[in-house]
Amino acid sequence: MALLRVDSSIRHDGSVSRELTGAVERAWRAAGPGGDVVHRDLAADPRLTGAWPQRSSVAAALADEVLAADAVVVGAPMYNFGIPAVVKSWIDLLIVDPRFDPRRTPPGTALDGVPVVLAVACGGGYGAGSPREGWDHATPYLRRIFADLFGADVTLLVAELTAAADDPALAELRHLAERSHADAVARAAAAGAAARRRVGLRTA
Repeated sequence: MALLRVDSSIRHDGSVSRELTGAVERAWRAAGPGGDVVHRDLAADPRLTGAWPQRSSVAAALADEVLAADAVVVGAPMYNFGIPAVVKSWIDLLIVDPRFDPRRTPPGTALDGVPVVLAVACGGGYGAGSPREGWDHATPYLRRIFADLFGADVTLLVAELTAAADDPALAELRHLAERSHADAVARAAAAGAAARRRVGLRTA
């Protein structure tokens, strides 16, 4: 059984999205023996951040990696109200492959039922009633791609207000940031363990 861990933050130290994917990974490993983990760091992949001449072969290799996984966790910090460019490039390359292309594979079947954890870290707050409600264009896009287009069984983790610790303008919201962070880490651990149990039942 293998978990594919996908990270995309340009930060390593202090990255909340990497902390969440790490919590999923640790719970996955702790749930029992044989829990292999494959790590794909999109921020360090030159095929996504630089020039790459062989689009179809790159797409096939990335698609193979995803399809070989029993579960997937994707860490995506919100940058400028959307997903990182490397995540968009990765998804675009997956869809180049016929096994993910909705024109060749029926929507909802590429990852039918595969557990996918989406770990999103937001510097601000974008929930209902907040001043920037509706500005989060990262979470709806990721859910649309992985749940609706690929058919995965998606668990969403969102840590909000991650910039509050450093931004004086958000100082009064630090208690909410700490609560959101703690809740997301706890839910990440639970999601990793749950994904491992589901995969074990499916392959038993």
